Amino acid sequence: MKTSKAYKIVIVAVLVLIAVYFMFPLFWMVMTAFKTEAEAQSYPPAFFPQVWRFFNFLDAWTAQDFNQYLWNTILVTVLTTLGQLISCSLVAYGFARFEFKGKTALFMILLSTMMIPWDVTMIPLYMEFKLLGWINSLKALIIPAFFGSAYYIFLLRQFLMGIPKDLEEAARIDGANQFQIYYKIFVPIMKPALFLVAILNVLTVWNDYLGPLIFLQDRSKFTLALGLAAFKGVHSTQIIPIMCITTLMIIPPIILFIIAQKYIIEGTSGAIK
Repeated sequence: MKTSKAYKIVIVAVLVLIAVYFMFPLFWMVMTAFKTEAEAQSYPPAFFPQVWRFFNFLDAWTAQDFNQYLWNTILVTVLTTLGQLISCSLVAYGFARFEFKGKTALFMILLSTMMIPWDVTMIPLYMEFKLLGWINSLKALIIPAFFGSAYYIFLLRQFLMGIPKDLEEAARIDGANQFQIYYKIFVPIMKPALFLVAILNVLTVWNDYLGPLIFLQDRSKFTLALGLAAFKGVHSTQIIPIMCITTLMIIPPIILFIIAQKYIIEGTSGAIK
C-alpha cells in the first residue's frame, strides 16, 4: 500500500513536535547559561539573553577546581572503557566459540548477576575496597572494570554467535593459534560491537554519581558528576553557574553520541553483512 504524501507530512510534523518537546529543556538550559541572574529569574521569562555573556562559563568553571574534576573523569572513563573492552571481549569470545563442560550453567550464572541491584552489593564492595585500601582512591572506580560486565559480555557474545565457524577453521589450517584467531580475525569483526560497548560505558561512567560519592572523599579526587553536586550545594541560590557547568558537562556525551550513531546501529544489527 502506497503511503500518501499528506500522511508523511503528518508523521514528520508529529515527530518534529515530539523532538521539540524533549529538546526544549536542553535549549532553555543553554540559553539561561548566557544570561544574568536577574534575567534568569525575571517574569515573564525571556528565551534569549539580552547580552550573550560567554564569561559566565569561565567564572563558573574557575569557581572550583573543575580542571582536576575533568582530569579525574577522563582518567576513570578511559581506563574503565579499556578494561571493559579487554575483559568482556575475551570472556564473550570464550562463551561464543569454545565448547566446555558447564558452559551453559556458567553463562546462566553470569546473566543472573544482572538481576542483582548495585544497591545490594554496595556495602560488601565498600568493605572489600576498604580492606584493599582503595577507599578514597580512583582504583575503586577503575579496577573492577577489568573484571568485565555481564551485560557487555552478553552483548558481545550474541554478536560473536552470528559469525560463521568457517573463518576460524580456515585460520587454524593456516597455522594460527587461538589468540591469533581472536586478535586478528574476531577483534576486527567485532569492531561495531566494541564501539557500542565503549560508547555505553563512556556514557555510564561519565554520568556516574553514586560510585564516586561512596568511594571518594577528598575533593581532589572528585569526578565531574560529584563535583557538580558539590558545586550545586555551594551555589544553591544561583542559577547561572549551575546552568553553565551542567551545559559544559553534557557537551562531550552529546558529541560522542552524534559521532558514534553509525557504530551503535551496526553494533546492534548483527555480526557480519
